[in-house]
Amino acid sequence: MKSLLLSLLFAATGLARAAAPAASPIYGVTLPEGYRQWQFIAPAHETAPLDELRVVVGNPVAMAAIEKNQLPFPDGTVLVKLAWKHVQSAESPPAYVPGKATTVQVMVKDSRKYAATGGWGFGRFIDGKPADEAQHQTCWGCHQALVKNHDFVFTRLAP
Repeated sequence: MKSLLLSLLFAATGLARAAAPAASPIYGVTLPEGYRQWQFIAPAHETAPLDELRVVVGNPVAMAAIEKNQLPFPDGTVLVKLAWKHVQSAESPPAYVPGKATTVQVMVKDSRKYAATGGWGFGRFIDGKPADEAQHQTCWGCHQALVKNHDFVFTRLAP
């Protein structure tokens, strides 16, 4: 019954098609169950060439840390970024709304398991399936280069 419900949820969202979660290469991260019901942290707009609307949500461990401005994030923190191509709204032409889903990206904090990457494991999923290893090889370098002083996390709580 649970697998059927997950399959229906994934089919309805267009983000995943398989009932059994597949793990990302390198890190072994999977899509966390129930992440679409997690608390909102912040939106983002990615300009060309990606042209995406993005939303970051966090599990309860992440939210407790964010609300206290706690750095580094504690083990057990999970952050999920959902991304869609942005399209012009048919109802309100000046507005852009989510179009086709592009990726779901996951960060998992486990300081022992992911010691070599600042305590973080990464997963990037397209249609519910992990992206290839080459895409996963880019995660750590970008986070390390750009947000080292914020525990390797880009997202801040939206005001």
